[in-house]
Amino acid sequence: MNHDRRITPQKEEYNGTTWCPLGAPVQRTDSMAEATAERSAGQPIDVQQRNVRSVLIDGLGVGLVSGVSTFLSVYLVRLGAPPFLVGLLTSLPALTGMLLAIPAGRFLQRQRNMVPWYSRGRFLVQCSYALMGLIPFLFGLQEAAWITVFIWAIVTIPQTVVNITFTVVMGAVAGPTQRQYLMSRRWSILGVTTAITVALVGFLLDRIIFPLNYQIIFMASFVGGMLSYSFSRRIDIPNNPPISDSGAQSGGLRETFSVLRTTPSFGNFVLASFVFNLGLMMAIPLFPLYWVRELNASDFWIGLINTVNNGVVMIGYFFWTAVTRRRGNVLVLRLSAFGLTLYPLLTALSSDVAPIVLFAALAGIFGAGLNLVLFDISLSTVPPEQIASYIAVYQMTTYVATLIAPLVGTLLGEQIGYAPALFLAAGLRLAGAILYTTLKVGETSEPPRRVEPSEP
Repeated sequence: MNHDRRITPQKEEYNGTTWCPLGAPVQRTDSMAEATAERSAGQPIDVQQRNVRSVLIDGLGVGLVSGVSTFLSVYLVRLGAPPFLVGLLTSLPALTGMLLAIPAGRFLQRQRNMVPWYSRGRFLVQCSYALMGLIPFLFGLQEAAWITVFIWAIVTIPQTVVNITFTVVMGAVAGPTQRQYLMSRRWSILGVTTAITVALVGFLLDRIIFPLNYQIIFMASFVGGMLSYSFSRRIDIPNNPPISDSGAQSGGLRETFSVLRTTPSFGNFVLASFVFNLGLMMAIPLFPLYWVRELNASDFWIGLINTVNNGVVMIGYFFWTAVTRRRGNVLVLRLSAFGLTLYPLLTALSSDVAPIVLFAALAGIFGAGLNLVLFDISLSTVPPEQIASYIAVYQMTTYVATLIAPLVGTLLGEQIGYAPALFLAAGLRLAGAILYTTLKVGETSEPPRRVEPSEP
């Protein structure tokens, strides 16, 4: 769940306007005219169109860098880094997020506007790859591996900021009635761009000597970073409401987690998501281990499984967006959660690698639905004036699952076997899906929202 996932600004100023996709004509209505009058303080109606353009092109830039970042772990291995050092690529972001998510959320909530923090944080993260590309020019290969991980450790700080501000900024761009429509297109663009970039980078890496090949692609990713920064900084959302000094400064860990009790809908969402994420993250390292060690899968089959899993995501976003328009979030949440339970279960029952391609495709479809509705539900279950702090709590529980579950999964796989460990991962996913249902996560007193974009 990269995720790139997330909430709407105070009072939802964009609620009275009609969002139009990039390039579609704006059809003026009475409600739009009223909204225009209300936004007379320097915000013309086409601010949303500019925001949409910025969000989508920002996603394009993120996709370019994401495609390059896929090869960072391979780069470390080829530099001669020990397994421990390679493992830090996954554990460091989770550890930093666990420690800093809540303090960062409190800090960001006091800021006048989230956009500068989002765009600058994104810029620092993405440009770090270009800096990593320069390291072998200055140091030996062994030293370069350690310095690369050191840079990665520092970058986890702005990455934590990005993960929190992403929810606030993206949720504010289109408002609650259009955010699913917008995010499905952003994530589709990001996915396609990432897939194309991965293919091109893989082609180039085989044709240039090491380490110059990796240096070139890392430094070239600077283009994607600049593209993302150039457009993300143009996003225009309302400023945060001022909060009292006491409200801004209060809250130790106990007070922070009191939000789980005082806001039951949010607490239920966090609890169910934490359990489900444990099963989600526990299975991630088990899949390739099972494919290779139990099914003797070749690189071709592993590549095909991953390609299919990523390739169907775009279809999934369009499909589930259409379903949520007619049936709402709750049905999609439950179908997607229970559907994703099948992936580790069916994988563990397979004695041949071929059917796993189909299972991976289904997982991609269900995963797209889960990403889409969790983003929307997270925005609708928190007080608009405290979005950053609440999302920081949710992010911290996600980081805990990300740090602990993969380690437990691989340990169990070695002790009891990879198939039984996958069964346990499926069980945790099932428990999370049941919690989504029994705790009525996503349910409101309102009827399903109909999202009707102004497409020709």
